[in-house]
Amino acid sequence: MKFLKTTVIGGLLFLLPIVLILVILGHAVQLAEKLAQPIEKFLPDAVVGVGGITLVSVIALALLSFLAGLLANTLAGHRIMSMFENSLLGGIPQYQFVKSMAEGLAKIESTAGVTPALISIEGGWQIGYMLETLENGWVVVFMPQAPTPMSGNVMYLPETRVRLLGITMVKAMAIVKRMGVGSNVALRGVDLTLPDGA
Repeated sequence: MKFLKTTVIGGLLFLLPIVLILVILGHAVQLAEKLAQPIEKFLPDAVVGVGGITLVSVIALALLSFLAGLLANTLAGHRIMSMFENSLLGGIPQYQFVKSMAEGLAKIESTAGVTPALISIEGGWQIGYMLETLENGWVVVFMPQAPTPMSGNVMYLPETRVRLLGITMVKAMAIVKRMGVGSNVALRGVDLTLPDGA
């Protein structure tokens, strides 16, 4: 029952941001369709056919997102985003959840110092991410909880309990998402001898 409960909750946490993004994108496409309808008469009949206006709307939405992304990287964009977050969006828990997930994923993807590793826990190994080296032979690791590679715990462990892997973060996160499926290939040739005292 505990495994079933944890897996269902993990699945919900994994699906929630995806569903939220799909709902928001659905509303955005509907709005873009309304805005694109006036230009429908200027388009050739071949384009306006079945789904033509939706295609134009999606292209317009992608272009608008690209321009918004350029604006977001400017000082004025940062100020506008801070104003919205402090007044309107900051009070919406779903926004904060999706934002923190996206920021966490961006940090993991862009941080060169984050390394996939096997962590010795309770007489076995768990896949994790080594973040930093501390003093006196200790390290900081993040232990993801399957099937959500960005949800888990930060732990401080002796360096002897961490074994770095020669795989990318994308592969490590895929193994966590698939609840261990793919480990046979990713861990081929890795020494799984437990450290002394484990």
